[in-house]
Amino acid sequence: MSVSAEARAITPPDIAARKGGTPIVSLTAYTTPVAKLVDPHCEVVLVGDSVGMVMHGLPSTLGVTLDMMIMHGQAVRRGVERALLVIDMPFGTYEEGPEQAFRNAARVMAETGCGAVKLEGGEAMAETIRFLTARGVPVMAHVGLTPQAVNAFGGYKVQGRGADAERVYRDAVAVAEAGAFSVVLEKMTDPLARRITEEIAIPTIGIGASASCDGQVLVIDDMLGMFTDFRPKFVKRYAELGQVAGEAIEAFAREVRERRFPAAEHVFGDVPKAVDPAPRSAGGGG
Repeated sequence: MSVSAEARAITPPDIAARKGGTPIVSLTAYTTPVAKLVDPHCEVVLVGDSVGMVMHGLPSTLGVTLDMMIMHGQAVRRGVERALLVIDMPFGTYEEGPEQAFRNAARVMAETGCGAVKLEGGEAMAETIRFLTARGVPVMAHVGLTPQAVNAFGGYKVQGRGADAERVYRDAVAVAEAGAFSVVLEKMTDPLARRITEEIAIPTIGIGASASCDGQVLVIDDMLGMFTDFRPKFVKRYAELGQVAGEAIEAFAREVRERRFPAAEHVFGDVPKAVDPAPRSAGGGG
């Protein structure tokens, strides 16, 4: 059966065509159940390398491996039917050069079924983006604060203030001209994000950037209150699931210690309950 145009999966050209239109909604996901929750509401589902921090307890994204991204990408793929699935290229898998980037990006796409990859960097990555897109690998770019370069930045600092604005602007222009279908703008000043959004031809997706961007993305564990080690200023908590889960776990532990769980309805007896025979149809007839 053919898939209707309304129900078909979103593609990178669809996202590119959203420039200046209805804002693009994006969230991260790392598991099948969460992917199923976000898919109906998002145009883009991102398997971010933030998985290293929010699910594996790493201090930064630098320890994330290609195998980790592929494993989580496969899990998310099973839960995504509508949204465009984008997977982060982890640190050290694309910076060496275009050939390395293509080899690893091709593996990610082949093994996960994702629709695009995301990589960090501006002018320095333009040649790699051009190489990938020419060979059928759609690329979402990422400029501003690029977490994989956190050591070079000296921390998770706001980008684009003062004279630094021109560097970030050039990065955004470079990735757009190199063929990226969209670009994430992270943790930069609002005026700079607005300028970039107005002047480049591809959609901008903000995270700590500006409401003027063509879309927004958040890490789902941040916006649901499940990751509480720290809270960036740009995160809005739409729920406090971490607190709710903690209270539920506390209640479970208390009931186990008080022998109130399991209760009678949660255990099995020796003799199964009798099953009533199926009722005869009205009007009878033997």
